[in-house]
Amino acid sequence: MAQQQNSLPAKLINGGIAGIVGVTCVFPIDLAKTRLQNQRPGQQVYKSMMDCLVKTVRSEGFFGMYRGAAVNLTLVTPEKAIKLAANDFFRQQLSKNGKGLTVFKEMLAGCGAGMCQVVVTTPMEMLKIQLQDAGRLAAQQQKPVMMSTTKLVATNTVLSRSFNSCTVSSAPRAVSATQIAKELFHTHGIQGLYKGLGATLIRDVPFSIVYFPLFANLNHMGKPSPDAASPFYWAFMSGCVAGSTAAVAVNPCDVVKTRLQSLNKGSAEEAYSGVVDCVSKIMRKEGPSAFLKGAGCRALVIAPLFGIAQVMYFAGVGEYILDNTPLNLLSA
Repeated sequence: MAQQQNSLPAKLINGGIAGIVGVTCVFPIDLAKTRLQNQRPGQQVYKSMMDCLVKTVRSEGFFGMYRGAAVNLTLVTPEKAIKLAANDFFRQQLSKNGKGLTVFKEMLAGCGAGMCQVVVTTPMEMLKIQLQDAGRLAAQQQKPVMMSTTKLVATNTVLSRSFNSCTVSSAPRAVSATQIAKELFHTHGIQGLYKGLGATLIRDVPFSIVYFPLFANLNHMGKPSPDAASPFYWAFMSGCVAGSTAAVAVNPCDVVKTRLQSLNKGSAEEAYSGVVDCVSKIMRKEGPSAFLKGAGCRALVIAPLFGIAQVMYFAGVGEYILDNTPLNLLSA
């Protein structure tokens, strides 16, 4: 166990594999979460998660549920690897003489991990949300007419208009993550990819503060003895419970982040100038319950993601790969 904890390359491999497997399994639910969070009163296209998924398959086909998945699969490896490895690093730095950490120090380690991961999380979420929400906007524009089964298109003004404009184009065209990234970088520079950075920090830092100490303590409860590892199933369940709890706890922050990073607006959907403006407008026009939109979906997405991540650590997949492939040079 000590060797596993000190192997940074193994941590990166474990986090990356866990992220890829998890995203592949739960991405359709994440798509439903994004679309539900972006709905405004009186403009609901979807009634629930299942309604969203059914309508998405009918109008966009099976792979419509995976719009934006390529972005996640590409960036989830460094994102999850940074998050898990950074938490382990900060825990080691905060521990003294091998003694256990206090809850406060565990929270500090989680805070550090959350702050590190946003370097990758913010642009990943920025690109993913544009692709995920395109179907909702198309359905809203065609309502009450049934959506055709032709290739889904996004509006022509995905990025050509300013961040705070609410103009909706009537001439659509298909877009990709690469096109979005290029246009954002060309028109707004590197900061264009980091729109919503503050909201991402507000979501991810509290998430890590809640998740990592909660997981550590839940996992510790399953150890048969202080020096032994917890059982396989206990590590998985601890990751699921801690992940879903933290996800629901910070869901209001996730709603704000999603709204701020959605560049394309439907009819009568207003833009927000920042976190405070977004919170005040949602509270005034939609009420407190709006901050819980997509909470169930988010819990269903995060729980298996982190359950799988902890299983990868438990099984030592990264260590096995390093020991049995030429990659073992990385751990030398």
